Amino acid sequence: MKWSIKLGRLAGIDVFMHWTFLILIGWIAFSYWMSTHSWVMAVHGVGFVLAIFGCVVLHELGHALTARRYGIQTRDIILLPIGGVANLERMPEDPKQELAVAVAGPLVNVVIAAVLFGILSVTGRVAPLERLVEVGGPFLAKLMWVNVILVLFNLLPAFPMDGGRVLRALLATRLSYTRATHVAAGVGQAMAILFGFLGLFTNPFLLLIAIFVYLGAEAEAQMASMRTAFRNIPVREAMMTHFRTLSEHDTLARAIDELLAGSQQDFPVLSNGRIVGVLRRDALLRAVAQGGQALGVGEVMDRDCAVVEDGAVLDETYQRMRERGCTSLPVVHGDRLVGMLTLENIGEWAMVRSALQAHEAPRHPRQLVGA
Repeated sequence: MKWSIKLGRLAGIDVFMHWTFLILIGWIAFSYWMSTHSWVMAVHGVGFVLAIFGCVVLHELGHALTARRYGIQTRDIILLPIGGVANLERMPEDPKQELAVAVAGPLVNVVIAAVLFGILSVTGRVAPLERLVEVGGPFLAKLMWVNVILVLFNLLPAFPMDGGRVLRALLATRLSYTRATHVAAGVGQAMAILFGFLGLFTNPFLLLIAIFVYLGAEAEAQMASMRTAFRNIPVREAMMTHFRTLSEHDTLARAIDELLAGSQQDFPVLSNGRIVGVLRRDALLRAVAQGGQALGVGEVMDRDCAVVEDGAVLDETYQRMRERGCTSLPVVHGDRLVGMLTLENIGEWAMVRSALQAHEAPRHPRQLVGA
């Protein structure tokens, strides 16, 4: 993953740390040292932060393993300064399954807090919440309270927190998935506005949370709308039909000419009228930089490229493209190439469809109320 450091694998899932996490560790170490002028306390502070994010990893692993029960894989888990993210291939649309996946993460923190509380009760070292802000306070007690706070924060009914997904799952038992998403997103954005207002007068960090929540809710609503719009729509409706192709015997110089001649980035490669591969822009530029323009397209193209039938459902195809990080797919009818499907073209198709639906929607005349 770009800009990330791989830490290892848990339950077959790669765990990454974004490089900005190192800034957080450095800032914590510096803050502890400035407060105490003790490198021992600085190490204590860094260790506490690492322990918190260990709990965050377990939280995300709870989501991932629960999703796996429903046949949904997790691409990776990434640690960010503001928390962790489990990149699931998709969220289940079944409300009961989504509820289980959403609740699994906070339940992990409940278990951690309960275990720590048990240990502290036996040893007689339970400390009040006020000691959470102490530099060098009781390690396990502080970690217990942090897990309690993580549960409460994650269950706020706002995307992209778990509480937003819990709210959607509950609403989806009575409303359509799209409608439930929009209602939950609206609640989340209202909370974001409240966080932003409070942040202006209290803690500026709430402003960052407000932006994070507002944009997350908006993205979730847009995604749900697109998935609904694509349902039962064949790929042929959204594919490009005007595109350029290459032969596997063409040189990269010809490919560069085609790249510069228009906006097309990936080129299907044909042999005797049948598709045998795809030359993608990144591979083309990399090959030119390393071997020059005289190389043949057949030496550089992706021979194992996926294709999609023109009658395939757009919703499933779009989801598969996002999961695999694929920006384009050749569209075939039998063995014959008939189009190209790109994420950009799908977005344009969705905008045109939305505009047409708005134009065709029945208009109700205004009712004039006389005095």
